[in-house]
Amino acid sequence: MRIGILGTGNMATALGGAWVRSGHDVVVGGRDPGAAAATAARVRAAGHGALAEAAAHGEIVLVAVPADAAPDLVRGLAGDLAGRTVIDCTNPVVHGADGPMLVTDGATSVARRMTEAAPGAHVVKAFHLCHASVWTLDPPVFEGEPLAVPYCGDDPAALDRVAALITSMGCAPLPCGGLSRAPYLEATAAFAIGAWFSGAQPRHAFPAPAEAVLVPDGTVPVPSATTAVR
Repeated sequence: MRIGILGTGNMATALGGAWVRSGHDVVVGGRDPGAAAATAARVRAAGHGALAEAAAHGEIVLVAVPADAAPDLVRGLAGDLAGRTVIDCTNPVVHGADGPMLVTDGATSVARRMTEAAPGAHVVKAFHLCHASVWTLDPPVFEGEPLAVPYCGDDPAALDRVAALITSMGCAPLPCGGLSRAPYLEATAAFAIGAWFSGAQPRHAFPAPAEAVLVPDGTVPVPSATTAVR
């Protein structure tokens, strides 16, 4: 696939490198030509240039800039992004006294704001839950299982394209519905980041359904005195 990357930071570098390793044609775009050239060299991308050049190159375009800057960025490139699959990997969080907090209050999402800023683009929320270092693993496998990558969006073709991209990286696509569910994915990121910073493992809060004990009608049995967890 042809992929344009808007940004030159950690996520742009980590995901760009993963996609180059997976055989994709990547072009890095940035406001600073020197930074774009350096990032492209680091990930061995096919090319680099201005933001508009990267946007025009990709059938998929990654927006890898701070969350508060993303809507204005895509608004300025709305013409170049029309008809393209635009991946939002941002996290609209600030670190407060109680841990990471959503700046959107969960009422909307950065992905939705990007859609409003560039109505012709097909925005998909994806690749935002993991730290950039996870994408440097080749492939990302944990406890013998490929990393699941949640994603959501409204355009079926864009969703299929992102699912194929995820699979090409050795990961497992985890479809989460339409773009109306993006606030839930962003809230999940705030929870996971807070748990990581506290030293906990977020995955331990989500046991596999197969590990639950169910009775034939699908309900959860009430523990008896002999089976209750002590």
